[in-house]
Amino acid sequence: MGKKSKNPNKTTKSTTSSSAAGAPAAAAAAAPMEGVAYPPSDGPSNEELDCLQTSSDSLQAKLDQLTSHIMANDRTSYVHQFVPLDLSPADTDGYLKDLTTAPEADGQWTNLAAEIAALAAGKGVRKIEGDQQTRAVFYFEHPLLPGCDREVTFVCSVGEWRAEG
Repeated sequence: MGKKSKNPNKTTKSTTSSSAAGAPAAAAAAAPMEGVAYPPSDGPSNEELDCLQTSSDSLQAKLDQLTSHIMANDRTSYVHQFVPLDLSPADTDGYLKDLTTAPEADGQWTNLAAEIAALAAGKGVRKIEGDQQTRAVFYFEHPLLPGCDREVTFVCSVGEWRAEG
């Protein structure tokens, strides 16, 4: 294929037919397609219906932050952003050790990661109770364990969302 001429007076085979019809090629391309019938929507998909995200921008940002730590496999940052603010440093360290060095650490991390990612995406969340400004309780089916119903509560204290005790 060769270059197209920038000279509007020069015609080619493809523009000759549209010019002969009285409509410039550019105008015909820009005109909306009339008479196109679109099929009716059958509504949202089951996957879309199976998603319920929080209405709180700040809580969604926290869930997204936690998911980022999970994706980076950064267990230390995850723990320090997840645990309740009033949890003692010794208890926080103990929880981190449970997720890093305990015999079942990898399985715990995998399950926790799946739960938080599901909450962030709203996947499998059946309902969210609370005002979602100071408290949100998520009810959902565990994404890796079919039939396992879960409940996770987040509370906001001094503008910071954390898991409840």
